[in-house]
Amino acid sequence: MTTAAAAAPRSLLDLTFAELEQEFAASALSPVHARALWREVHHELNPDPAGNADFSPPLRRWLAAHLGKGRQFHLDAPAETADVASSDGLTRKFLLRLGDGQTIETVLMGFTGRHTACLSTQAGCAMSCVFCATGQMGFVRHLRPGEIVAQVRHAQLALRAAGREGVRNLVLMGMGEPLHNYDAVMSALEIITDRRGLNIGPSKITISTVGVVPGILRLAAEARPYHLAVSLHGATEEERSALVPASRRWPLAELTEACRTYFAETGRRIFFEWTLIAGANDSPAQAERLAALLTGLDAHVNLIPLNPTGGFAGTATPSAAAKTFQKTLQAAGLPSTIRQRRGIDVAAGCGQLRADNSRAERQVEPK
Repeated sequence: MTTAAAAAPRSLLDLTFAELEQEFAASALSPVHARALWREVHHELNPDPAGNADFSPPLRRWLAAHLGKGRQFHLDAPAETADVASSDGLTRKFLLRLGDGQTIETVLMGFTGRHTACLSTQAGCAMSCVFCATGQMGFVRHLRPGEIVAQVRHAQLALRAAGREGVRNLVLMGMGEPLHNYDAVMSALEIITDRRGLNIGPSKITISTVGVVPGILRLAAEARPYHLAVSLHGATEEERSALVPASRRWPLAELTEACRTYFAETGRRIFFEWTLIAGANDSPAQAERLAALLTGLDAHVNLIPLNPTGGFAGTATPSAAAKTFQKTLQAAGLPSTIRQRRGIDVAAGCGQLRADNSRAERQVEPK
């Protein structure tokens, strides 16, 4: 059993550059071949690197022996089962099918002079946030590093095909909780930020968490160079727990203390996400409590009008009430931004396209 597990095929996209060099060293190949293959896979985005006739004979022989069906390595290439563009042309959502049949979502958002990709880190999610389509579907499994990297490749190739500039910013805010899949996420980001390949700068990457305290403390201890965004949605334990069940495991006081530790050790600003739900968490009094909660932190609050989902009866806070909430924060000295709503017509909230697609597939199943 141990031998069979050790022989299980791996994805080239799971390997960091150092790990790829180790594989080549084990085959007595020069590191120069690792650099050539890395560039072909992660910069040129070649879906079939073994077909590159310009590679040196030793590298071609290694690929022929190690890459392909039934061999030691394969290359993650999730199948695109849906590509939906918003009516304004600024948001594009992909539903990608992985090798085991699980589906995940990747979203491309266009802004002035840049594109941002929103990545999934799990199939499903264990955090069960009541207003989130992914939380409503439950946890299925973690994604491997290569399955995270493959989403960036897919987005880059889509932009290339459209004749547009590549992805400049990444947000890990799609399906799943990134800090619940910490090691795979960090390996994926090491690959994504490598200057010899995809070369997306760490300062352009944001990791969003619902408040996984051990992960926040690891980010601080390891001095990871990425931005941290924390989903709050409530400024008291009672209000937050009603929306974010994970708050029962990592209470609000413990979470805010972890954020203070993170800020003390890194000096980095923390972004706090607040989904505005009409009548639930959008009053001026709640804004005042939020400002008091974050006193002493270098904090910025992103206010996000609710994306409606079939599994949650709440509605988005009206624009006037959202602006009042923001002004209350600003009066208390807490900077905030009302996030521009994108992709409502393509179900751009994480998990929505997968949920819609699953319902459609069930409806056409034979009786």
